[in-house]
Amino acid sequence: MSFTEFMLHYGWIIFTTMCIFLYKMILRVFFGMVIVPENSIGLVTKKFTLSSSNRLPDSRIIATNGEAGLQAKTLAPGLYWFLWPWQFSVQLTPFTVIPEGMIGLVLSKDGAEIPTGRILARKVECDNFQDAVAFLNGGGQRGRQTAFITAGSYRINKFLFEINLVYQSVIKEGMVGIVTSMDGEPLDQGQIAGKMIEGHNNFQDIDSFLKNGGYRGLQPQIILAGSYYINTWAVQLEEVYMTEVPIGHVGVVISYIGEDGEDVTGETFRHGNIVKKGQRGVWSEPFGPGKYPINKYTMKIETVPTTNLVLNWATARSEAHDLDKNLSTITVRSKDGFPFNLDVAQIIHIPANEAPKVIARFGSMNNLVSQVLEPTIGNYFRNSAQDSDVITFLTSRKERQESARAHIRAVLEEYNVNAVDTLIGDIVPPAALMKTLTDRKIAQEEEKTYETQRMAQEKRQGMEKETAIADMQREIVKAQQSVEISQRNADSMVKKAEGDAASLRLQVDAEATATKMRANAEAEATKLRAGAQAEATKLNASAEAERISKTGNAEAEKILAIGKSTAEAYELQVSAMGGDNFTRFKITEEIGINKIKVIPDIIINGGSGTEGSMNGLMGLRLMEILNDKKKEEQKENNANS
Repeated sequence: MSFTEFMLHYGWIIFTTMCIFLYKMILRVFFGMVIVPENSIGLVTKKFTLSSSNRLPDSRIIATNGEAGLQAKTLAPGLYWFLWPWQFSVQLTPFTVIPEGMIGLVLSKDGAEIPTGRILARKVECDNFQDAVAFLNGGGQRGRQTAFITAGSYRINKFLFEINLVYQSVIKEGMVGIVTSMDGEPLDQGQIAGKMIEGHNNFQDIDSFLKNGGYRGLQPQIILAGSYYINTWAVQLEEVYMTEVPIGHVGVVISYIGEDGEDVTGETFRHGNIVKKGQRGVWSEPFGPGKYPINKYTMKIETVPTTNLVLNWATARSEAHDLDKNLSTITVRSKDGFPFNLDVAQIIHIPANEAPKVIARFGSMNNLVSQVLEPTIGNYFRNSAQDSDVITFLTSRKERQESARAHIRAVLEEYNVNAVDTLIGDIVPPAALMKTLTDRKIAQEEEKTYETQRMAQEKRQGMEKETAIADMQREIVKAQQSVEISQRNADSMVKKAEGDAASLRLQVDAEATATKMRANAEAEATKLRAGAQAEATKLNASAEAERISKTGNAEAEKILAIGKSTAEAYELQVSAMGGDNFTRFKITEEIGINKIKVIPDIIINGGSGTEGSMNGLMGLRLMEILNDKKKEEQKENNANS
């Protein structure tokens, strides 16, 4: 783009700008016009004045009455006239902004002199340092100011004031802030901290603190957890942990500040200064378990255990409280010159109301252990050991422990400490003496062993003798027992015989009675049966007669029929066979059917003829068979009827 084209496009803008600039220059030069933007202020410098008498004093650098120089009055945002550039110079500067969480500490470059001995300028009402004229005319002092400005935007004349940004002071939970004032009255003679001053809102209004007579240096008042507007030029804060008194302990307060108080323990206690709460010394009322906001530079909490406390005089052994960490095994020397070691445990108890006296007397629990317990217990056992030899000391351990308990309890009561118990632990005699004692003991035990064996042999001999006598006695007793058993058996048999006789007598009597009763019953039954039998017989006889009659008639008819048929058969057979042959045939048939033995084993001839003897025997035998058969048939007929 050429210059001509550039001017055609942007010339009107340049022209307008130049016109405005010339207009402002004309207004500025001829009418003294000044425009202050809305986010700035105007710091004015007057270059000269026509009156020679209107000049700043030699000690001042800021003009408040129109003198030449840096002007106290500033220009707020807006339009101003007649501030011709040849007489007035206006410097635009932005507002002073204090961010959240911070404060602005103010340093004044002009004002009255700070009094000797002071390091901070007192507060002057000047609208948070936005009215420099009011500050200077109201007696504002040069230097570091006690007042400060908090978060916000301010129109601060930077010709007069310099602002330093610092963070708010924050005390965390479980912590306290210990305060040291950099300005104020000097401390009283003999005091290490100032007095309690009210009305300064935890040192956030340091001007009120100074007006109310606050002392410079360490302050007794502490600041608890929270956020505070603290002028760090006036106050220094040290953040420390709160003081904790554990459970099972009390906290005895030792105050280093306050007025001297009267000892409350009376004439009986002359070992320390125990005073009321708030006075200098050991407070009579201890703190119970808990956390306390304590200024560790003005007072001290000495914790005292109120539970039973065990202290061990034993090497390489210590309790959790570590009060006995410097105690070791006690070495003593016996009357016979032998050194030996013994462990001791001491149990003590300090009542809560006696804890201030213990601390007032000794200052701490460690001092109590090192100044009283250690020498008392150590010297007692050393003195006790010198009164006896090692063997006696070992054998009388229980008695010496009880004696030590009573002695140490009496001593500790004078120091307001209760001795609960004294216990003697391990006792270690010298090795050489232990060897001698061991050899002696072994010899004594061997002697006892030999004596025991001898007595055992004597007892064994006596036992064998007694055993032999016992064996003989056993035979005697056995014989006596046999005689007695025989006697007892005989008596038993007599008794048994007498018992059997009595039993038999009773049985006979019972049997006779039973027989009599059975006979009577049988007679009665027989009588009844006879009647019944007679009746039954009568009935049976009638029935039997009728049956026999009918049966006889039938049998007769049967026999008659059989006889007729048999006779007819025999007649036919006789006629056919002949009389003699038929007889022989029937005899032979019967012999075969009934398996009759007709030939005897031994035959005796009675005559000379063979046939005659045979016929005679067969005839006799046949007659016997016929008779037997007839009898059997008769029995069958009777049975059938």
